[in-house]
Amino acid sequence: MRLQLNPHPHHPSHITLRLVLLAALVFGLIAPVLAQNADALRARQAALRDQLASNQFGRPLALVSSEASGNLKGDVYAIASQPYSVTGQALQGMGHWCDILMLHLNVKGCSWRGSTLSLAVGRKFDQPIEDTHKVDFSYRVVSSSADYLQVQLSADAGPLDTKDYRIVLEAIPIDAKTSFVHMSYAYGYGVAARIAMQGYLATLGRDKVGFSVVDKKADGAPVYIGGVRGVVERNAMRYYLAIDSFLGAYTLARAEQPEKRIRDWIASVERYPRQLHEMERDEYLVMKRKELARQQQAALASAGSAVTAVDAATH
Repeated sequence: MRLQLNPHPHHPSHITLRLVLLAALVFGLIAPVLAQNADALRARQAALRDQLASNQFGRPLALVSSEASGNLKGDVYAIASQPYSVTGQALQGMGHWCDILMLHLNVKGCSWRGSTLSLAVGRKFDQPIEDTHKVDFSYRVVSSSADYLQVQLSADAGPLDTKDYRIVLEAIPIDAKTSFVHMSYAYGYGVAARIAMQGYLATLGRDKVGFSVVDKKADGAPVYIGGVRGVVERNAMRYYLAIDSFLGAYTLARAEQPEKRIRDWIASVERYPRQLHEMERDEYLVMKRKELARQQQAALASAGSAVTAVDAATH
């Protein structure tokens, strides 16, 4: 089925398509949930020991999703291949979180000022920043100690009647070489968002699935969860892979990190083509290199403006 654009911008079919496309952005970005504490996270790790050791992901990872009363939630628990001395440092700092979130297909820009982290969210192809949707998150380090990290990003409102965005990241040490990481995300949605989601799932997202196996076919092939739970699971995995790719590049020279991050992220995504394939590897790399260069130029321009303002104030 191909969607036809009506040339009249106010035609009902055109408006519906715009809602569907915006839903694809909103439900492809959004974020997280109630945090725990170090003891609760250790207990969760112990409870998930078997799932972390044997699962469909081919890596020590467990993914849980739920939908209830106008809220969607996704949680990823994973063993990171870096010690807590690395994860505890790497997974805090607004600049670091911009580096992480920029790996996502739909994030076109990221900046921060004070305690606000601003994302420019767009389509899965190159587009001008002015054509994107801005989402402002409040950033807070809730806890940063020798054995526990918790970082929260929250936004009260977003596009298309979505609300109460929450991103929570927790980490604890396991041993001298590994850490246990929990990334949680959740958001609420109103009537307009629900209608847009229904339109998305009936068109652009109708064949997409998540990771949870809900049944088996006659030949034994798995039947994966679809619908909004599928949306949550796909993006939970994308975000975890962004965190994992960031950690994998963190100890390299600063200039080498961006290229390794984008290469590792797309390689990881393509391990799960049934759920996560959206664009070809080279297309993604070209797009992200351009977006990162644009972001760096914007940061340099902003720094230059600040210096100019200081100079003007001192003369």
